[in-house]
Parts: sequence; C-alpha cells; structure tokens
Amino acid sequence: MKILVVRFKQIGDSVLAAPICNTLKKTFPNAQVDYVVYEHIGPLFEKHKYIDNVITITKEEQKNPFKYIKKVWKVTRNRYDIVIDIMSTPKSELFTLFSLGSKYRIGRYKKNRGYTYNYKITEPQGAKNKIDKFLKMLKPLESEYEVKYTEDFSISVSENEKKYMREKMERAGIDFSKPVLAFAINARVPSKVFNIDKMLKITKEILEDIKPQIIFYYSPAEKEFALEAHKKLGNDPNIFTNIETKSIRELAMLFSNCDMFFGNEGGPRHIAHAVGIPTLVACRPNLDIKEWLIQGEKNEHIGPLDVDPNAYTLSAEEQDNLVTIELVVNKFKDFYNKNVKR
Repeated sequence: MKILVVRFKQIGDSVLAAPICNTLKKTFPNAQVDYVVYEHIGPLFEKHKYIDNVITITKEEQKNPFKYIKKVWKVTRNRYDIVIDIMSTPKSELFTLFSLGSKYRIGRYKKNRGYTYNYKITEPQGAKNKIDKFLKMLKPLESEYEVKYTEDFSISVSENEKKYMREKMERAGIDFSKPVLAFAINARVPSKVFNIDKMLKITKEILEDIKPQIIFYYSPAEKEFALEAHKKLGNDPNIFTNIETKSIRELAMLFSNCDMFFGNEGGPRHIAHAVGIPTLVACRPNLDIKEWLIQGEKNEHIGPLDVDPNAYTLSAEEQDNLVTIELVVNKFKDFYNKNVKR
C-alpha cells in the first residue's frame, strides 16, 4: 500500500499534522507513507520513523505553475492507494486530480470545490486541538480498517546530531553544567510577538534571579533584531547571540540540547515541544492559541486570559496592561522550578 499526505504550509501546521502520518504507519506498518511539505521544512522530518519519503515543494515550484504541475504529476505517478489532502486548496487538489485511481481521495469539504475528493470532511466541531482536528480526516478509513490513532508528533534528533550541536554550542561558550534556555524574543508573524520592552525586562529579571544561560536564537532575517536586543541588555555574557543555525534541522538540534523554551508562539515553539523540552509561551493580546498549544505539565502559556477570562473583549492596550512583568516572571519561576531546576 502507498499513502500520500499533503500539508505544504508553515512549520506549526506541518509539525502538528505529522500525527496523521504516524497514525497511518501504525495502522499500516508495511505501507509506504510519503509526506508533502515546503522545501525549508522538509529537513525536520528526515529520519522520521513513521515517514518513508519527504517530498518537498521548492520556492520555484510555488511560484511557477508549470513547474508545480510537473512536480505534482511526477509525484502522483507513484500510484498511491490513499491520498489525504489536508490543505484542500485549489492548488493542493491537483494531487487528487492526478490520482483519480486512488481508492481513498480525502479532503476537506469546501463549497463549490473538492470535486476530485471521494470523501469530504466537514470542519469538525468540538475538536480539542489542531491534532485532533487533523486526525478526523482519517474517519473514512474506519469503515474498512481499524485505525490506530496516535497524537504523537515527536521529531527525532539522532545522538550524532545532538553531539554535533552540543560541541558547536560549547565552542560558543555554553557551559552545560548550568541551565541552558532557548528564548524566542521574536516571531515570523508580527501578530504573535509579545511586547518586546516587557520581554527584555522579563529576561533581565530571570537572569538576575535564576542565573541561567539564555540563547537568543534567530533566523537570518531576525539576526539584527536579536543582536539589538542583546545590546539593550548590556551585552550580558549569559545571553548568547553567537550560535547560528544553518537550517530548521539545526534549530531542532539546538533545542534538543536546551533545558527549556520560553517566549513567543510560532513554529519554533512547536519544534521545541516536538523534541521533548518544556515550553512556556508568553501570549500577546488577542492571540488565540488554544487549538495550537498541546497542553500538558511541560507545555503551558501565560497571557491576558490567565488574568481575566473576558480579556479579549478589552482593547489591546488594556490586555497588555493585564500581563505584568511580575506576573510573567512568577509564572516563569514556577514553571522552571517544576520542570527544569536541577
């Protein structure tokens, strides 16, 4: 059996949709499970125990319709038995258009679209999170198979990869006898960025009270932002802005060597969770992450709704005032003492 799962979107979506691949591999251990994602995300799923082939859509293929169609046609020549289009957009539907011989062509119900799907999934009501919502796309298979569901979205980082990054971090000055924390002081999506002035003051208090080593990680586009933030904190020697990651895979290796993740919501936070370290998110006003944050003892958040359940009826400024530096620092300390303190 051959199965294709299509989810070329950004980091968080791709990470949280991976349980579909995991569930399928558990249900059909001998099947070939292939996963379609964007090129820059592909390395995350290398050596994945539930994914046989990672198929990537390049930037050029995203922009050039002829190259994209050629890529989809080439991929679908594998003659998949099951095609699951999580995206369910006119663009992604080409995978099912070119797979009309597939027994299961599953997509989301969209008005006046999705004619190439023979199973259409309506938007689920009452799903507890994004993973639960994605997994409901496997419902049609239950009529013929016993589907072995799993919400596992872990990412595997090998010991050699971990060792490579650990040595790189040590060369940058990290002392692994002390706590190492990854801080997300920025985010790719501006609407997810917590008040930066508060974030820097919170960072300063944490440095004074806990005395950890903090890594301001960044993408190439965020480097200047990280360096400027470090400068505003007096270039504190316990903050590290000299550890660059060449790819999203290296970012996963970096997180796997950290004791905790703290800061803004976004794709990197999902990676940190997926490699198994505790994560604490600082929520800016009107940030709705209830579907995206897979809650647990080691994965929590702090924001306006923790102060006032009706906070999102207030203005952004009023919400921001609710989330005081003291509130976040105290939450951080409690979380740190529970999950990290040695």
